[in-house]
Amino acid sequence: MSVILRLMAIFLAYILACITASLVLTIGTLTPHWDDLASLGLQSAAVWVVVAVGAAIIGAVAMLPTLLIVALAEGFAWRSVILYGALGGVLALALCYGMGFAGYIGEPDSFLAREREVLAAAGIAGGLVYWLFAGRRAGAWK
Repeated sequence: MSVILRLMAIFLAYILACITASLVLTIGTLTPHWDDLASLGLQSAAVWVVVAVGAAIIGAVAMLPTLLIVALAEGFAWRSVILYGALGGVLALALCYGMGFAGYIGEPDSFLAREREVLAAAGIAGGLVYWLFAGRRAGAWK
């Protein structure tokens, strides 16, 4: 029974981490263009729609690497908050480079010029939220 409850806690923590990562990514990406959104009257509704769609995309894209990290963390009972934050940032950057976004990063005036920092921050935030809800009790079911 405790394993089933642990799996449900892991699943809930993963969903919350994806929502947090999407929120950080959305706010970090749209902050330079916030005044343009305000003039169109799209600040509140559009942001939450983008966060919801972004959380679904992040959840689908990051599922397999995250499952590997979660299995290792549960198996070895890793409970360090620093480890979860660092692994979240590394996973976000690895997925960024794996999906081909790295070629667009580096042009000084492009829309994606600062995406590496924003993606790393989103991964770190997602890792910290996962640690808060599930990671700090990793391996306790054994």
